Amino acid sequence: MGLRIIVTVKQVPDTHNVSGDAMKDDGTVNRAVLPTIFNPEDLNALEEALKIKEIAGGTVTCISMGPPNAVEVLKECLYRGADDVILVSDRRFAGADTLATSYALKCAIEKVGEYDLILCGRQAIDGDTAQVGPQIAEKLDINQLTCISKVVAVEDRSITVKRSVEDGYEIVKSRFPALLTITATANEPRPANAKQVMTYKNIGKEMCSSSYDESYIASDACAILNHVKEWNVEAIAADPEQCGLSGSPTKVKKIQSVVLAACESRQVANSDAGVADLIHELIEENIIG
Repeated sequence: MGLRIIVTVKQVPDTHNVSGDAMKDDGTVNRAVLPTIFNPEDLNALEEALKIKEIAGGTVTCISMGPPNAVEVLKECLYRGADDVILVSDRRFAGADTLATSYALKCAIEKVGEYDLILCGRQAIDGDTAQVGPQIAEKLDINQLTCISKVVAVEDRSITVKRSVEDGYEIVKSRFPALLTITATANEPRPANAKQVMTYKNIGKEMCSSSYDESYIASDACAILNHVKEWNVEAIAADPEQCGLSGSPTKVKKIQSVVLAACESRQVANSDAGVADLIHELIEENIIG
């Protein structure tokens, strides 16, 4: 029968294009002004899932929580070989912190049913918390193996992995079910398959505008084609009070915009004595030690 593998993926703002308008006054990300991409380490997680499927057989199901435009990352999953994709989308999910996000994803995973492995990217580039994967595992009460740089072996009911730790690595073995968070060093994600692109390129086209915004639409307002399941709060049997802003204890108290301005400059003599004087000055001012 093979392994039942679930991969969580996220559409994120491209942090290489951050401007002064990137944050709203309420402390949430102003996604409307930022281009979006497939979260890089989620691509590594997808690639590792596809490699495990090639070794052990089975299916790969990808889940993304977000507004309708998040269907674009799910299409990318189909282009690369995912078997099934699910969009968890509802206005009530908006503004979620890691606790609310992991709760919604946990509910969606439970709706999927039985699974052997859950793969997540180590962290998302918009938050850099590395919390969602471990929180999902905790809520599901399953083993978690974090910072995985290599899958060493996949056996009948267990997996052996290499995980990065400070100053080295560990070889860890876990029984199924288990959740893995995958690092960027684990693999090189494969490109999209041209045949898959032609098959799935028009999925959800009627739902997605050219720009990303925070809006969600009701599931009956516009249908995603059959290849993408769309689940709202009721579909995943989630408690609305634990979703979105209402389920997010993290609050932004203050936002400060830091503007870097040019200061006075000085010239250092191009000599050993000039460099030595500069070093002594930096030490005295505790800039270097």
